[in-house]
Amino acid sequence: MLKRLARLSRNIETFIGCESEYEDADIVIFGAPFDSTTSYRPGTRFAAKAMRSESFGIETYSPYQDRDLSDSRIFDAGDLELCFGDPKPALDAIKEFTAKILDDRKLPVMIGGEHLVTLGALTAAAERWDDLHIIHFDAHADLRDDYLGAKLSHAAVMRRVWELVGDDRIFQFGIRSGDKTEFVWAKEHVRMIKFNFSGLDNAVDFLKGKPVYLSIDLDVLDPSEFPGTGTPEAGGVSFSELLNAIFKVSKLNIVGCDINELCPVYDQSGISTAMACKILRELLLALGRKK
Repeated sequence: MLKRLARLSRNIETFIGCESEYEDADIVIFGAPFDSTTSYRPGTRFAAKAMRSESFGIETYSPYQDRDLSDSRIFDAGDLELCFGDPKPALDAIKEFTAKILDDRKLPVMIGGEHLVTLGALTAAAERWDDLHIIHFDAHADLRDDYLGAKLSHAAVMRRVWELVGDDRIFQFGIRSGDKTEFVWAKEHVRMIKFNFSGLDNAVDFLKGKPVYLSIDLDVLDPSEFPGTGTPEAGGVSFSELLNAIFKVSKLNIVGCDINELCPVYDQSGISTAMACKILRELLLALGRKK
């Protein structure tokens, strides 16, 4: 089964600077090209492939952190082969591959895909850490109990995550869209900061020493900077604000993370893909520094 999902030798086309062998790597990146529950504009299944190709338009060196990807030990496993149409086998495949990475004491970094893919990777982490906490950057609450009757939906992913970890384990930032019932429910069950990253310093202080899964939905960014996403929402954060938030969170005990919801076909300029590449570079370097 695992051999069908992804190779454990380097992908032919890797994200820039991620050229270590699996055995030597501290961090493993992989793509989860799934967008079958997308409710508005599909196309996030192409994100990981686009990011690998366009990553060679940026440098491996980060002037923000004075570090270089070429000095890191990162393995690019390529994209998983995922079942389209039915989310259950796709999530099972993501869970299985993430579990393999965790069993080998490496840090999984997943490139979505729609946000539902988070559930597969996070399930693998939740089975290993009873006290797992989640930091979630997003424009959308994703806390519906179902979407048009579907429990496995990108619009319900954090509700499914809550079922795994329980109350007060999910810290949400940047939320500015959702059904009213989501915001009412959130007051009793999760810790939600609307519109921005205020309170992130307090969350980081609280989460010190605890295992944390980080999920970054790129539509947390304002669409004036990042239009290439399936469900753009006005009033988002800036690139600099997101970068600073990533640097703060990276100091925690991050046991897994993902970056999702780039939809490259909706930004023909390529700016959104280039920005996603830069965010991933900074995320990898920040996590590598902690490692």
